[in-house]
Amino acid sequence: QVQLVESGGGLVQPGGSLRLSCVPSGSISSLSFVGWYRQGPGNQRELVADIRSGGSTNYADSVKGRFTISRDNAKNTVYLQMNSLKPQDTAVYYCNAAEVLEDREYEYWGPGTQVTVSS
Repeated sequence: QVQLVESGGGLVQPGGSLRLSCVPSGSISSLSFVGWYRQGPGNQRELVADIRSGGSTNYADSVKGRFTISRDNAKNTVYLQMNSLKPQDTAVYYCNAAEVLEDREYEYWGPGTQVTVSS
């Protein structure tokens, strides 16, 4: 069982920046996939960005060019750098991770961190 802890959320003005962090209870090297999802008021949870163990990344069209996902193995942390934030980025952001053990995939979720973009 892997526990994920997110941090870095808060209130920011439009055009501002935030950096979210996701720290797993185990080694980040054991995770085949780490992604950031978000769920805004009245919306379904959606994938924002993800990073695979090989380093490849994927972004939702709505955040391309503004958000960057990265992984620091030395700090055992996955980051989501969010720039040029817009009010429509307001949501609870969740870290999601997958781990493959004995050919079976396990999926984990963090409790979420609130991001509010407002003037």
